[in-house]
Amino acid sequence: MNEFSMNEFLRCAEQVVREAGAVLRERFGTPLDVRHKGRIDLVTEVDLLVENLIRDRLRHRFPDHGILAEESGLAERTSAFRWIVDPLDGTTNYSHGYPFFSVAVALEHEGETLVGVVYDPLRDELFSAARGQGATCNGRPVRVSTVPTLEQALLVTGFPYNVTSSPQNNLNHFGAFLGVAQAIRRDGSAALDLAYVAMGRFDGFWELNLAPWDMAAGSLLVTEAGGRVTAFNGQPFSPYVAEIVASNGLLHDAMCEVLRRSAETSV
Repeated sequence: MNEFSMNEFLRCAEQVVREAGAVLRERFGTPLDVRHKGRIDLVTEVDLLVENLIRDRLRHRFPDHGILAEESGLAERTSAFRWIVDPLDGTTNYSHGYPFFSVAVALEHEGETLVGVVYDPLRDELFSAARGQGATCNGRPVRVSTVPTLEQALLVTGFPYNVTSSPQNNLNHFGAFLGVAQAIRRDGSAALDLAYVAMGRFDGFWELNLAPWDMAAGSLLVTEAGGRVTAFNGQPFSPYVAEIVASNGLLHDAMCEVLRRSAETSV
């Protein structure tokens, strides 16, 4: 893997998200310059500050690697490696002082995600995974839950920024799962939701209209923790396809079936 090892990639990702998280923690609860990318899609100066910090650190360490980041887009280089960066997943939460947000960084090589880290700076929880090496939280191994049925499951989801205008607004799926799951949460940070699935706090997660930086790191956490991640129809997952189902594996087929039925009844 050129001159670097998987562990070096992982250590770098962990270091950079901790540094970025320190900035998020320091600025949390302070007055922010909030701008709108859409009617309810926000960006703050902290998003931009943290993204620039992460890009600078990665560019210094791996100058030939590409970087795909939420606010600045794609900067390609000659290498087959690409970092995928979400500097602040949960900007709306952050701007309102709601304490649920994260910073997420993943590394892929020729389309395969090798490293994923998600950091919650308020709880100081660092979720990390390297392909084939399992998933951890603050260095301790984590595993998905063993909940066997939807009736016993705590699920989590989110709604897209164009929820008021798009027919793909997740309301049909949400209603369908309300009828079969024990409970559903909506917390506003897909990366952290996926980390919670990996740790067994949630039993399953689904969402649509997501971007690669929302899913890349967290999806690896789930699979390395023993879970399963696919598209809604059960086909192989890609962070470049804007939908995801993640579960402890035991619930997965049942979740995909609920999604299939709710899609059919909403047509």
